[in-house]
Amino acid sequence: FLSEKQRCALAVYYAFCRLMDDIADEPDIPNPQEELNFWQEEIQRVFSGSPTTDLGREIAQISKDFDMPADRFLLLIEGMRADLQGKTYGSFDELTWYLWRVAGIVGLATLDILRFKGPRAEQLAQRLGFAVQTTNIVRDVYDDIKLNRVYLPEDLLEKYDLDRQKVLKGVPCKRLAPVLKDLAEKSKEFYRLACQTMQGQPYKQMLPCRIMGFVYRANLAKIEKVDFCFSDAVKLTKFEKLLHCIYALFKTDFID
Repeated sequence: FLSEKQRCALAVYYAFCRLMDDIADEPDIPNPQEELNFWQEEIQRVFSGSPTTDLGREIAQISKDFDMPADRFLLLIEGMRADLQGKTYGSFDELTWYLWRVAGIVGLATLDILRFKGPRAEQLAQRLGFAVQTTNIVRDVYDDIKLNRVYLPEDLLEKYDLDRQKVLKGVPCKRLAPVLKDLAEKSKEFYRLACQTMQGQPYKQMLPCRIMGFVYRANLAKIEKVDFCFSDAVKLTKFEKLLHCIYALFKTDFID
């Protein structure tokens, strides 16, 4: 649905996101903090006109072509650094700091490439980005625990007589399920608001966003069907993803 230039630009931005994610998550990276430091400096070089890597040069080109500012890259690095530092979040308001850096800013960069800018773009990037990332937190909660990470807000855990240490030591899924359900309700509200923001906007520009919304919202619905009680991440099959991509072409609202 996109021009070749836009597809290439998205591929470059995705490559950057994938690399940052791997640096933060892969155990075989000898010094991930140094790697993030290098890429922070490389992005600064990109925007001063002197990148030293192939990816940096590609980033320089797409940033010029689509008027992408440096924060589209630097804020993501901040989010990855928070992962490595084991940053915790006392409330959902505190968690939004992280959500913006690992999802909202990615949405904004994507909208740059789709040539959709302005206050409406920032609103959509926040709403859809927060929806997708809170879905990821619910879906990947047990995988994150294996990495010694808990993204669930501390006040939400306390509501159900839990805390970060109890979660890391391991609790039955039925104990954690109501926490995940509460966070999923916030996620569903963000999907609703994102859909509202897209209404009346150019269909072709919004289509990639609609596809992402339909797929991730369907994933959340699949988790709801098992009452938020699972041990392995509940994910959509390839057929289910394809089905919801098709829904995105014709339906006007995300499914319940």
